[in-house]
Amino acid sequence: MADRGPSTAEALVDVARELSAALSRLTFSPPVACVYDPLTYAWAPHEAFLRRYGEGTGRVVFVGMNPGPFGMAQTGVPFGEIEAVRGWMRIEGRVDRPDPEHPRRPVEGFDCRRSEVSGRRLWGWAREAWGTPEAFFRRFFVINWCPLCFLEDTGRNRTPDRIAADERAPLFELCDRALRAQIEVLQPRRVVGVGTFAEARARAALAGMDVPIGRVLHPSPASPAANRGWQEAVEAELAAMGVEPRPGAG
Repeated sequence: MADRGPSTAEALVDVARELSAALSRLTFSPPVACVYDPLTYAWAPHEAFLRRYGEGTGRVVFVGMNPGPFGMAQTGVPFGEIEAVRGWMRIEGRVDRPDPEHPRRPVEGFDCRRSEVSGRRLWGWAREAWGTPEAFFRRFFVINWCPLCFLEDTGRNRTPDRIAADERAPLFELCDRALRAQIEVLQPRRVVGVGTFAEARARAALAGMDVPIGRVLHPSPASPAANRGWQEAVEAELAAMGVEPRPGAG
């Protein structure tokens, strides 16, 4: 019998490990004070997420930008609002402390009492629209373009687009390459950037690949449009792309 190679989930695990190892060799200057890589200290729940829900091709893949300090930085899962990860996805696992750790942004793992609004909105929609995680992940998957969380001296989150230009180039190259590898594994029917930046990186990383790319409104509380009704907006955007936003709608 011919060797079928690794499963989709196993291949995603390999990409994550390789990306984390490559990113560990990068350095960042002020105003970046701390860099958190949840693919190291929160590897257990991240791997559990990939293995439980990463299997399968032909889905719609949402691509986020990078972890928030109260989401993936705590749980290892993209947009990883704690109750959604633990209560809905049924994922929990050991989360260690990053080194160095910012005193104003401690990593408390699943004991963290803060909730990430973006994750609460995204996974809240997934739960309301599709019911079970199994139903949602049969049709969709969610990844982040970059797994690193960048924190300034004040504890403020610094997004990758605001990293110094000479440090941004190698970061973008590694994350673009990993995104392309993930999409080659997942073979999605569509890629959807969550926000303008993620869409732009997807278009750059996936240039030449035969996969349609779109965008939905980012669920950040910093977005007035998202605060006026993110779920309604994203369902309309998905439907306009020909993506069924909930069973029986399209």
